[in-house]
Amino acid sequence: MATYLVGDIQGCYDPLQRLLEKVAFDPAEDLLWPCGDLVNRGGRSLEVLRLLHGMRDRVSVTLGNHDLHLLAAASKFPKGGHRNAEFDRILVAHDREPLLEWLANEPLVTWSPEHQLLRMHAGVIPQWNVETTLARADEVHRVLRSGQRRKFLRKMYGGRPRRWDDDLKGWKRLRLITKIFTQLRFCKPNGRADFNASGPPGSGKASYKPWFKHKNRRTRDVRIIFGHWAALGLRVRKRYVALDSGCVWGGSLTAYRLEDGEVFQVKSKP
Repeated sequence: MATYLVGDIQGCYDPLQRLLEKVAFDPAEDLLWPCGDLVNRGGRSLEVLRLLHGMRDRVSVTLGNHDLHLLAAASKFPKGGHRNAEFDRILVAHDREPLLEWLANEPLVTWSPEHQLLRMHAGVIPQWNVETTLARADEVHRVLRSGQRRKFLRKMYGGRPRRWDDDLKGWKRLRLITKIFTQLRFCKPNGRADFNASGPPGSGKASYKPWFKHKNRRTRDVRIIFGHWAALGLRVRKRYVALDSGCVWGGSLTAYRLEDGEVFQVKSKP
């Protein structure tokens, strides 16, 4: 059995198929752990969802910002009619409900005790250790899996707050937790985030660093695997692995085999 972690797929169905063929993925034996952003921009998001849903017993997704955008679109357009044609193909599909329900029940963060591995789509602020990270993520999990899902998907948009405070409550609290796990790239040592910056390290504001570069980060003793940052590209380090190699932008789709650290890639176009 092998465990493959995959970077941002974003509707790139053909590269995903070729990547699974390259690693000889066996859905009866192997595990597939995509790091979020399954959908949007690549053209075949519906096919990606159907493929992964069909292997759902062997697949564990950490939700990304585009996945949440899809769920918000589905909540607002229950019969389709969304201006994003790629989303709309999903919203009018005969199997939209099982696909979307499966997606909504996937977590924002996972922890593997066996591998001492933390996984999310984007990142984590310096103030949170593993236990706090999982507890904050679970606050959002519970709402997404409840009757408040539709209201949460409306309230998750907005630019503030940008700095964590334990006293935050209600939708502001849930909004910031969600943005940290699905959109974080740069932040200050105190955890204040710049959610607008998307360039490579060194391109952000002077007082902001990549979240994984802060020396006071309380998750430094564990390995973290994430996606989301195409401008960062593939990075395999002792304490973190970045897997978004920009497939949807003409780059590659990347898989990382957890058991031995081997990296596999396919180009966005063969």
